[in-house]
This record gives sequence, C-alpha cells and structure tokens, in this order.
Amino acid sequence: MKALPETDVRIAEDKNGVKVAADKFDSRMQTLPKEDFPAVPEATGTTNAMLPRAAVKEMVAKTQFAITGEDTRFFLNGALFILGTTSMSLVATDGHRLALVSVDRPKGSAKPSKDADEVRAILPRKTLWELGKLLMEGDGDVRYERGENHLFFEVGGRMLISRMIDGQFPAFERVIPKGNNKRIEFERERLTNAVKRVALLSNERSRSVKFQLDKGKVEVTSSSPEFGEAKETLAVDYSDVSMQICFNAQYVMDFLGAVDTDLVALELKDEVSQAVLKPIGTDGYDYTYVIMPMRV
Repeated sequence: MKALPETDVRIAEDKNGVKVAADKFDSRMQTLPKEDFPAVPEATGTTNAMLPRAAVKEMVAKTQFAITGEDTRFFLNGALFILGTTSMSLVATDGHRLALVSVDRPKGSAKPSKDADEVRAILPRKTLWELGKLLMEGDGDVRYERGENHLFFEVGGRMLISRMIDGQFPAFERVIPKGNNKRIEFERERLTNAVKRVALLSNERSRSVKFQLDKGKVEVTSSSPEFGEAKETLAVDYSDVSMQICFNAQYVMDFLGAVDTDLVALELKDEVSQAVLKPIGTDGYDYTYVIMPMRV
C-alpha cells in the first residue's frame, strides 16, 4: 500500500483474489479463502472493568523491560496483572530483578468478578509491547475484559486480544525484602550519568558496577582487563557502616530510565541480599524495583 499513488485506492473482491487499483495502476492478488481465517474470540468473560489510561501506561512502561524473553519457564515470559476492587498491580521478573507497580483504582470502579476480591492473569511479553503502543496516543480509558482463555483490551476504538499464559507466576511477594535498614537517596540524573560513564569501562560480559558506600559518599566503580577502570564519587547523606555492593549496570539504568522523579532511593541490608530501588515523590502510583546483587 505504501507504494501506491497518493490518491483514492479501489479494493474489490474477485473470485479467489482481490483487485487493488489506484489512478492508472491495476493489480490482482491471489488470496486464501476467508473461511480459513481463525475465528476471533468473543469477550464474554466475568471480569469487565474500565482502567485509567494514564495508570495503565505507567504500569506497562515501568515493568515490560523486566520480562525475560528466553526463559524456559514460560510463565516468566510475561507480566502478572492483578485487578483488585480498590487497586491494580503489574509485576514482571526475569529471575535477577523484579519490577512492581501498584495503582489505586478510582472509587466506583467495577469489581473484578462476582466471586473474588482480585483476579490475576499473566500477560505475554508481546501483548504488553502492543498495549504500550496503543496507549501512546489518545486520552480515553481502557476497557479490560478477561475471558476463559483470552484477555481483551479496548483502547481508542481498537481491540487488542491476547491469549493468557497458563501457569503459576512466582510468589513475588516473598522476593521483596522487608529488612533493608540502610537507605541512600540520590539525585536521579546525577546517578544516571555516573553509572552510564562508569559502565563504559565495565566488563563487557557481566556489565557490573560496584557501589562503595562510605560516610557521606558513594563511589561508583568498574574495571575490566580489556578496557581499564573508572570511578565516580557521589556525595550522599549516609552515615552507616562502610560496605560494597555490585549490580548489573544495565539493570540499574533500566530503572533510572523508567522513572522521572528528581530523587531515587536505594535500600539495602548487606552485600549479598536483594536491594530495592524506588522513586521518591511519585504521584498516583507505587513503584518497587528489586535487584539482585552480583558476586564478582
């Protein structure tokens, strides 16, 4: 169609094909029988709700990068959508990090179903990407419906239909640490630039950067036999014990690129336990990013 002249296009059915014409151009293309096209599933599920467009857009943008695309555990190749009576959440993990976004639902929103306080469904990775694209334009809310095997998202007059991933999503609540008693606040832009610069000289395979925590400062460092070493010091309000923790630089950058607050917080307990990154001063949503430290 892109190659056709910029004029009216005429399309007509013709026996086992279709005729396409524009200006002085004529063509006939062979087609398959329309009866062979798969039947489109119908939205006849018990779960039917209107979801705030801005909230869904935030949730997708802040979790889709944490989905693995190659894991043999097929239930990790998607994100878990939890629709409750007063809130909704989207969570994704690849086994090394976890992204969780929760948003309050407007008062008066429809219940998830007649028989449950919440309904869970695993959305395939591709579905989230397509949903994110649909949400880029327009301002209307999203109508969501869950059928027996399919999910339906109506966005701006367009319907996205997706199969659900049939499986048991990991008990992500257990992964979120509760005892991280050390907290450091960073200027997001300053931390982003430091990690980006230091990571240029990190090991090409591991992409690891070290955070050396000392009173009043954090040194972000990297080294590799091939490229050399780099260090950048950030002044912070920290007065606890000195310690060192190592992260995959890309995982840190993914989080920093997904949030837009001026400040972010790093919460941790020790060098080997899960750390948590959170934006400070969010409006309308709660975002938790769990990241496993690297052992190098």
